[in-house]
Amino acid sequence: MKRVILFLATNLAVILVFSIVLNVFGVSRFLTKSGLKVNSLLMFSAVVGFAGSIISLLISKPMAKLTTGARVIDFPRDATEQWLVGTVRQLAQKARIGIPEVAIFEGQPNAFATGAFRDSALVAVSTGLLQSMNNEEIEAVLGHEITHVSNGDMVTLTLIQGVVNTFVIFFARVVGYFVDKTFFRTERGVGPGFYVTVIACQIVFGILASVIVAYFSRLREFRADAGSAHLLASPRPMISALARLGGLEPGELPQTFKAFGITDKPGWLGLFATHPPIDKRIAALQRRE
Repeated sequence: MKRVILFLATNLAVILVFSIVLNVFGVSRFLTKSGLKVNSLLMFSAVVGFAGSIISLLISKPMAKLTTGARVIDFPRDATEQWLVGTVRQLAQKARIGIPEVAIFEGQPNAFATGAFRDSALVAVSTGLLQSMNNEEIEAVLGHEITHVSNGDMVTLTLIQGVVNTFVIFFARVVGYFVDKTFFRTERGVGPGFYVTVIACQIVFGILASVIVAYFSRLREFRADAGSAHLLASPRPMISALARLGGLEPGELPQTFKAFGITDKPGWLGLFATHPPIDKRIAALQRRE
């Protein structure tokens, strides 16, 4: 619950602050006596739509540490932590990126990578994953996360989220304006019908937008699996890791970082799943053998 509240509060605060700023500078004055001012509305939608996703990306590392309770390994406490840090360093060097911070968090088997920049990312694994996999499988999972970083997947998904946010905000207000004028026949400015319709449309359009974002997220997972196979010079370790994950209950991650984990529970009809089914991921890797 704490993680969900933090996620919602961050995005709400960003949208609120930017809305106030845009109102002060007149950017959001997209409603005129003669109708909608489309250019102003589009600018307003783009700024607000991208603001939340970009700021969330920039603070993704501290938020990840806070919401998962991840402990960064500054000084390895034992042989396992020393091996973990050394393995991440070697994989990062192969991928030609800066060495990420390495962290461990308590929980069922899972892992994630996050960060705004390729050369200063964070890679975290759960205690459950460390306990349930052998070193080769863990290395494959780390290769998967390192590939997310080297491919710039965090930035790509942020940009996609910003684009869909823009259209959600834009079309919600367009629909709200016409509903208010057509059915409520508000003559001056806008009435309650506009605001009620905007809220309802943002919920509906937001759900549809999440399907689009989830689709692109699933495509990234196939590329990250392939990247792990490339870094380890064989798809077998990643196949083994996925097969083991298929028999385990995936650990829950905060909503913000689910798309960057190694696995996730399937969404309704698969439309909202950020990860493809494990059997399809294994099949894709087997074709590389």
